[in-house]
Amino acid sequence: MARGWESKSVEAQQAEAGEKTSAPRSRLSPEEAANRRKREVLRLSRQRITQQLASVQNPHHRKMLEDALAELDRKLSQ
Repeated sequence: MARGWESKSVEAQQAEAGEKTSAPRSRLSPEEAANRRKREVLRLSRQRITQQLASVQNPHHRKMLEDALAELDRKLSQ
């Protein structure tokens, strides 16, 4: 019985994924695509630094991470 429910769930997920991909997406210019990639890289870097800040013990390392986080926030706000 569990396999039947599981396969129906997978079927529903596949159908939903098919619906999402069939929606037309606007084409981005190369410049817009580059800007999106740059923002995503900055966002991921910010997330990694935030995670590191949660566990850092050394005050010098903490200061370095806080400075890096401030710089990333500045770049993201532009």
